Amino acid sequence: MSKKTSKPSQTLEQATGKIPYNMTNDYMFHAVLLKNKFVLTGLIGSLLHLDPQTLDVTVSNPVTPGNRNDNKLYILDIYVVINGKTRLNLEMQVINYDNWHERSLCYLCRSFDNVAKGTDYLTVMPAIQISFIDFELFPEAPEFYATYMMTNIKNQRIYTDKFKLSVIQLNHIELATDEDRLYEIDKWAALFKAKTWEELKSMAVSNQYMEAAANTIFELSSDEFVREQCRARDEYNAYVKRQQQIIAEKDAEIAKLKEELRKAKKNNIPTA
Repeated sequence: MSKKTSKPSQTLEQATGKIPYNMTNDYMFHAVLLKNKFVLTGLIGSLLHLDPQTLDVTVSNPVTPGNRNDNKLYILDIYVVINGKTRLNLEMQVINYDNWHERSLCYLCRSFDNVAKGTDYLTVMPAIQISFIDFELFPEAPEFYATYMMTNIKNQRIYTDKFKLSVIQLNHIELATDEDRLYEIDKWAALFKAKTWEELKSMAVSNQYMEAAANTIFELSSDEFVREQCRARDEYNAYVKRQQQIIAEKDAEIAKLKEELRKAKKNNIPTA
């Protein structure tokens, strides 16, 4: 059965109201960046503080958004090679599974393990993992855009600059630094979170890459199959959040009962 793509009844310029699925939906995130290489290049240039026009970006795991054989989109991040010499992995994650530190590091290690058999380790390509998350990474020290590398814990000497892990917290755009704003990383984050077409268009008006992203979101929103997949992701995320809430409530209830039992024992009150 072929996918159905409804022809938009209006243009992006005419669109108003709520965006069905923005780019915090991981399917839409992947779909936009895989469909529009121009957008992908612009985003990477911003994140790495590089001129997009100097970048040759090759997607290592290309998938056609909207294709019914694109189930890999659920389980694969976006892997790219930049100028033939740097590997980059992009990921959107809005659900906190309490394992992000380990999970993101595993992704980075897989990318870094790229030495061809029989060649010297010096030929390893630098690997970068960049994650967009919408939850707290370090609640005691929130940041908007942070980059981590292996360092000496005594003198902070960097062990290697070929192994980097960056995290953009979409829930802390207000903490963007002057440098973040210079490269418009805060605007990209806000564009990902835009909830209405009016908001999206106002953000994209002065940036050709963001304008292309807005148009691609609008185009993909007209694809019935893409909408189905976005809806499935939203429903799954809502289910996971609800289960996490139930567990938290049960844990709180258990903690309360334990405290009541502790007090009862302390006061020699008989318990059933």
